[in-house]
Amino acid sequence: MRLFHTPARRSALIGIALAAALAAIAIPMSAGASGPNVTRFQLYVNPAVRNCVQDPNSSQLPTVEATVKRGDLNDSLDLQLEHFKPHLAFDLFTVEKSNQTANGTVINPFPNFGLAWYQSDIQVDRNGRDHVHIRTILLDQIFGFDPAVGLGPTNTFHLGFWFNNPADADNCVHSVTPFNGEHTAGPLAFITRPNANTQLGPLCVNPDTSHVPATCNP
Repeated sequence: MRLFHTPARRSALIGIALAAALAAIAIPMSAGASGPNVTRFQLYVNPAVRNCVQDPNSSQLPTVEATVKRGDLNDSLDLQLEHFKPHLAFDLFTVEKSNQTANGTVINPFPNFGLAWYQSDIQVDRNGRDHVHIRTILLDQIFGFDPAVGLGPTNTFHLGFWFNNPADADNCVHSVTPFNGEHTAGPLAFITRPNANTQLGPLCVNPDTSHVPATCNP
């Protein structure tokens, strides 16, 4: 049996072959340009406020999962909160430093979080959940600088969020911090931990380990 290709059929076959060829070229180039295109990681509770974020009517511990996808012009972050005490409000920042080590030890005394960028508000619903979606520069290249105070380009590879209302954490820790729009936030609630090998936060997915300390290769 012979197959006769009409002009329309030949055009369709050529189009499919061309699309497949372009996809085969484009995917490796994109994936290899700046490390992985998708990364997933957890945020960890500040042990001092554990009882103030957990739902008192549930035995399940609060969890925070982050998924970051690289884009052509900017990146997207999806943050999923589960099993929280209902109706809590937080403020999300990218920060230079974490107050937890790679194995979860809290650094005490802890000098400061370094450079911080306000990214989003978080509002937990009545079921103890929230989903946050933002688009900005995140993977490998997020940084800030200020020549006026001698601050050179400084990366903020960690992600954390603070109680918006200090009173929500008073039963655990009374603390007023500048981590909201009014600069009257409460203590840290959740934060990421550094990579055990590079000591960099999880927003660096393409580390340069040819020297110590490691840096991020954009």
